[in-house]
Amino acid sequence: DHHVNYGSGSGLQDRVAFVQNDPSQYDASIRLADLQESDTGTYQCRVKKNTVAVHEVIVTVQEKPATPQCWVEGELVWGSSAMLRCFSR
Repeated sequence: DHHVNYGSGSGLQDRVAFVQNDPSQYDASIRLADLQESDTGTYQCRVKKNTVAVHEVIVTVQEKPATPQCWVEGELVWGSSAMLRCFSR
């Protein structure tokens, strides 16, 4: 039907668009811009020509990890082993 159903309160209205200007030309692909963790979910593509075809895609958006904090544990002695510990929130 040449439109995207965004769902209620999804915040996708300004970030989703068809890849091709005219989806009736056999490409109803959409582009999700500026992905956010809250965009994680199941998306459904419903294409209707003579019949209806439905396909679901699960999208998982993960947050970029924070910069790790690292330190040396123990005493640094030439020729011996050292342990580098790292932690990231």
